[in-house]
Amino acid sequence: MPDQAVFRVDVTRGGLRVDVAGLMAALADLPKAAPVVVMIHGYRFAPGAAGGNCPHGHIFSMQPPAQDWTAISWPRHLGLSSGRALAVGFGWPARGGFRGACVRARRAGRALAELAALIQSLDPGRAFDVVAHSLGARVALTALPYGEAGDFRRMILLAAAEVRRPALRAMQSAAGRAVQVINVTTRENDLFDFLVEWLGSAGLDTAIGQGLRQPPANWLDVQLDQAASVAALARLGHDLPGLPARISHWSPYLRPGAMGLYRAILDGSLSVEALRAALPERRDPRWSRLLAGWRWPLAGRMQRV
Repeated sequence: MPDQAVFRVDVTRGGLRVDVAGLMAALADLPKAAPVVVMIHGYRFAPGAAGGNCPHGHIFSMQPPAQDWTAISWPRHLGLSSGRALAVGFGWPARGGFRGACVRARRAGRALAELAALIQSLDPGRAFDVVAHSLGARVALTALPYGEAGDFRRMILLAAAEVRRPALRAMQSAAGRAVQVINVTTRENDLFDFLVEWLGSAGLDTAIGQGLRQPPANWLDVQLDQAASVAALARLGHDLPGLPARISHWSPYLRPGAMGLYRAILDGSLSVEALRAALPERRDPRWSRLLAGWRWPLAGRMQRV
């Protein structure tokens, strides 16, 4: 098992590749109340890719490469060790042209649903959570219509590269009606949202980075770079120090304090209901960060441990 803490699962041309015997052993060693937490990367990564582009040696690693400022250890920052959870690094082929990666994200979503079903068959009732960045959020949402109610407990989506219509359809499925989705957005990501809209839906739909107009009760939009949201989170005990960037696709996991927030959501010490009650209802308008005064992007070294 890579890093002695992260269980590796990959999507290949042949479908889901998982060591079932190893998974059974990992689940048997896991305390009953501990969840499985699946981490899903976004664009430009692929299992086995060279040049620092394999997610298992990058954000899924307990010891990511120090020379890459975007490489922080997701499992370490999320506290997925010492029996608290089974950390699963879910790799899928997200390299090449963006449109092709969008298509492969849909296929990877079916594989994610297959993994959720496998875990339920091996360990019925085991909580199954997802943390996904960028196109990984498309993978996560695509899985919902292929799953059963209860297959997924929580999904934390970071700067999601997905648009509203398929997201809403996914939430209307049996698994979608049962899952809790925390959709983490920032105005720093507005340029990337614009590109997703035009490259992924020919400009005919709006990115969920702009939130949902009429979200279901089990969906919560969290704008991470909004002053009112930052103040509310601080009152809940989750400080997000530092100034937002003008443009950043990675700040939802690089900003100091952000991963601690997600860790609290995953372990239940911060309930989604308390988070919803504390946050403002309105979001900052689109392009407000880009049009504001320049702030240099946050460096990964601010968060590295």
